[in-house]
Amino acid sequence: MEILEVAALVAAIAFAMLVLILTLPILRLRHTVDAATRMINDLNDRAAPLLGDVNTTVRNVNTALEQAQTTLDGVNLQLAKVDTMTTHAQNVTANVANLTAVVSAAAANPLVKVAAFGYGVRRAAAARRNADQEREARDIIKQRRRADKRANR
Repeated sequence: MEILEVAALVAAIAFAMLVLILTLPILRLRHTVDAATRMINDLNDRAAPLLGDVNTTVRNVNTALEQAQTTLDGVNLQLAKVDTMTTHAQNVTANVANLTAVVSAAAANPLVKVAAFGYGVRRAAAARRNADQEREARDIIKQRRRADKRANR
């Protein structure tokens, strides 16, 4: 045997021992990979229904949000109508206030004059009654003085 053959034989034996030494970790690694594969497959089996439920929930939430948006649009329309009605009511109130001011101005001036005239008539009538009473009192005093003068004579 030549040196090359011996070196080849040593290399072959070394390679065979390396294969034997690495066989055990490779077998253990195979078991680990199999367990990981089973776990991934189990996770896939369980995740599919969960993802389906999540998709259903998201669809339901989107539907609820669309309904809420529709409701808000309706509320905004009603608020716009209420705003218009409030504006019209404000205009009517302003017009009524203006009309009241015009009517009170038109009616107040003659009413003030009528009230002043009535006051003047009452005062004149009272003054006339007082004048009549004073005249009667003077006449009575004059008559008494005359009677006293006649009696003293």
